[in-house]
Amino acid sequence: MDLILFGPPGAGKGTQSKFLVDRLGIPQISTGDMMRAERKSGSALGKKFDEYMTQGLLVPDSLVIELLRNRLVQADAKGGAIFDGYPRTVDQAKALDAMLAEMGRRIEKVIALEVPTEAIVDRISGRRSCEACGQVYHVSYNPPPSTGRCGNCGSDRIVQRDDDREEKVRTRNAVYLENTLPILAHYGDKGIVAKVDGTGAVEDVTRRIESILGK
Repeated sequence: MDLILFGPPGAGKGTQSKFLVDRLGIPQISTGDMMRAERKSGSALGKKFDEYMTQGLLVPDSLVIELLRNRLVQADAKGGAIFDGYPRTVDQAKALDAMLAEMGRRIEKVIALEVPTEAIVDRISGRRSCEACGQVYHVSYNPPPSTGRCGNCGSDRIVQRDDDREEKVRTRNAVYLENTLPILAHYGDKGIVAKVDGTGAVEDVTRRIESILGK
């Protein structure tokens, strides 16, 4: 099964994808995670991503498609994938449809997580990340240890990523509303969009998604 987890940045797509990987037996394909890995590696492609992401802007379609194509040819993605953070534009959706069609596949379901803007801002701007191991905290819901050291690896490098600052979050949300939200109409015409309330406990959101997928 190929499906898309859809919603604004901070809606919980990455979190829900990880639960669905075990239930469906297919990999999560997160362009966001892959782009951050490329940026960290210092590769030529990663440097191109960095130019856009540090400004809270969408990366050009051609760069995202290059990254995604490299991932889709790997063995573990041949039986299906959970697309998290891709597509981000209607043109990308069309490109994804075309690539999957070449493989004899298609998007079977689009799960659209709906979360109010202010809840999104609170979720992301409150995040703190360990630079050493990637452990994520939240100042209100899961604060870092009072020692100032990561509870996972002991590092004292717990920071707010530049991408998580409120002004960047609002910029990304505005871009999402203008460029990404129209994708729902693209897939809505195919009758495969299911809207899900993305607020509340993580487990509750997971159950709502499972009820739609019949898992």
